[in-house]
Amino acid sequence: MTDVEAPTQSSGLWSRAWRRLRRDRAGMAALLVVATYFAVACTVWLGLAGQGWSALGADSFAPASAEHWFGTTRNGQDIFARTIYSTRVAFEIGLVVAISSTLLGALFGALSGYFAGSWIDETILWVKGTLDAIPFFLFVVAVAYAVQGHPLAMHFAMIVTFWTTTGRYVRGEVIKLRNMEFVEAARAVGVSQASIIFRHVLPNTTHILLVQATIVFVTAIKAEVILSFLGLGVQDGVSWGLMISQSTNEVTAGFFNNFIAASVAMFMLVMAFNFFADALQDALDPRKVEEAS
Repeated sequence: MTDVEAPTQSSGLWSRAWRRLRRDRAGMAALLVVATYFAVACTVWLGLAGQGWSALGADSFAPASAEHWFGTTRNGQDIFARTIYSTRVAFEIGLVVAISSTLLGALFGALSGYFAGSWIDETILWVKGTLDAIPFFLFVVAVAYAVQGHPLAMHFAMIVTFWTTTGRYVRGEVIKLRNMEFVEAARAVGVSQASIIFRHVLPNTTHILLVQATIVFVTAIKAEVILSFLGLGVQDGVSWGLMISQSTNEVTAGFFNNFIAASVAMFMLVMAFNFFADALQDALDPRKVEEAS
């Protein structure tokens, strides 16, 4: 049987979306900030920076200086090195959770939407409803206890929880796409259902998946900070959440460097990603792209 090519997002549509994004000054500025953070994370991955984050020193609560740019902690650890290394941790958690939950949401959302009204759809909707009904932090505690403090417990809990929103959006889009002419033509020539879903339908949800991935990235970073602050997040290492948690006793002693460094670093990345996600959503909005063409 002859396969039928799906009318996926054309290069012209993507180029117009890119032009819209480039005209968004706030979005491009936010992208520059995110790229800078990513570059910092890459230097840590390559072993060029932040490697001495755990080294203990004799200077306790040292002020900011040429030797210690952000000062030191109670144990003499360099706050700047810990802040830089935490950037890597934030990107690792954000990327793993965003990519995994987006792929999971795309898969289940596509299956649910394509087979809407069937037992497959009902099962997936029931699973999504059940997961959405469980309080997130209670679920993380349960997962952490079940795997006995495994370092990936937090990642697993986020992925299992965050895919439901993506799946809901993809389901709605697939329900609309499955009745379009190119899908009907593919069925008529005998294309398998799996091929229709993964080669013809899912590629047309790319704009949704990209936006959702950026949103989940930010949500994962914020959730990690909260969970690490509560002692349920990063176990072996350092993160902005752990730095804020450790600074609670330091603040009472009048030393704010640890708290300020972690809070400002997290705030700037989260705000930049939020602005970029908004700009990306506007640029990829099919209605706005068509109006601009």
